[in-house]
Amino acid sequence: MSSDSNSAARSTKTFPYYKFKGNHRQIGQQYGEACRSLIMLHRDYALERLRKAVEIPSLDALEEAALQYRPYVQKYAPFFDEEIQGLAEGAGISLGVAYFLQLRAELYHYFDTTDECTTFAVSAAATRDGIPLIGQNADLPAFYQEIGVLVEAHPDDKPATFMLTPAGQISYIGINDQGMGVFANFLECDGWRVGFPRYLLSRLALTQSSLADAMEVVSNVYRASSRNLIMMDKDGNSLDLETVPNKIGIIEPNNGLLAHSNHFIASDLLGEERKQGEALENSRIRLQRMQHLLEQHYGRIDVQVMQEILRDRETAPHTLCRMPGDFGKDTITFASVIAAPSKGELWVAIGPPHQYEYTYYRFSS
Repeated sequence: MSSDSNSAARSTKTFPYYKFKGNHRQIGQQYGEACRSLIMLHRDYALERLRKAVEIPSLDALEEAALQYRPYVQKYAPFFDEEIQGLAEGAGISLGVAYFLQLRAELYHYFDTTDECTTFAVSAAATRDGIPLIGQNADLPAFYQEIGVLVEAHPDDKPATFMLTPAGQISYIGINDQGMGVFANFLECDGWRVGFPRYLLSRLALTQSSLADAMEVVSNVYRASSRNLIMMDKDGNSLDLETVPNKIGIIEPNNGLLAHSNHFIASDLLGEERKQGEALENSRIRLQRMQHLLEQHYGRIDVQVMQEILRDRETAPHTLCRMPGDFGKDTITFASVIAAPSKGELWVAIGPPHQYEYTYYRFSS
C-alpha cells in the first residue's frame, strides 16, 4: 500500500460530535439549533454549486421542487418528516430548504453526474481478531470537509443511530445500536423520478435490526433514484443492494469479503449502467484495488490495516484516497469511516485520511 506512514504529520482535527434525544421532532429541533451555522453553510455551498451549473428561476422554485418529494417521506417514514420539520424550526430555515438538503443529488442529477465513494465489508473470518468491519471512503466536493458532523441520535421509538453526515442531512452513513451498519455509494442510471430520496435509504435501513428486514423496507419504498447500500448485521453477515428506482440487485460476499465503488456489478442490473469512459474506468480501478487489498490482508485485517487501506493512493489519480485535483475534479475523500457494528464502534477521519488521524467513537449509552 502506498500511504504516508508518518503519523506525526497527520492532523488530529475531528468532525464536531453531537448527541440528541427525544421524539423525532425534538431531535430535529436540537439538531437544527446545535448545528445552525454549519447548516447555513451547507445550504450556501449547495446553492452556489447548483447555480454554477443551471439557472434556478428562484429560491421559491427550488423549494417547490424539493417539497415534491415530501409526500413520499410522509408515506414511508413519517418520523423522518417530523425530524426534518424540527430541523427547519431549530435552524431557522424554511421546510423547503430543509428538504433540499436531504435530496441534493436528485435535484442535481439532471445536469451533472459524479463519482464518489468506495465501500467495504469484511467478515469475522477475514479479520485478525474475529470482529467484522464495514465502512468507506466518502468522496464529495471538497467543501464537505468543512460541514461534516457526527450525530448520535436516540429517538423514543426507533433504534439509536450514530452517523457521519453533512450538517442538515438526517441520514448519510453509519450504524445503529442493534448491531447494524449501512454505508453507501452513488450509482448512475436512467429513470430517476420524484419519490423517496436516496440519502434517506441508509437511515431507513438502520430502523431495522436484521439484513432481511432492512432489505424489505428498502425494497418496498417508491424510490426516487439509484443508490448502492452495503450492509452488515450484528452477527457479521453482510450483503450489498444495488438499487434503481424500480429494481434491486443483490450481491453476496465472496469468501467473507464485499467491496463496491460506483458502477453496477450485480448481473441483473448491468444493463442499467450509464457511466462511461474515464468515469467508469475510475470506478473499476478503485473497486479492483479495494478487492486486491482486502484479499492480500485476508485473515489479518483489523482497524489499523483498514486505515492503511483507506489511505492508499497507489492507483492515483483513480485512487481510494482522493486528493484535490485527482481525476481533474473538485471531489476529494472528505471523510473516512470504519465501523464495528456488533460493538457499536466507529473510527472516523476527516479526509483525505492520509492527512488526518482516525478518532474512536462508540455509543454513549
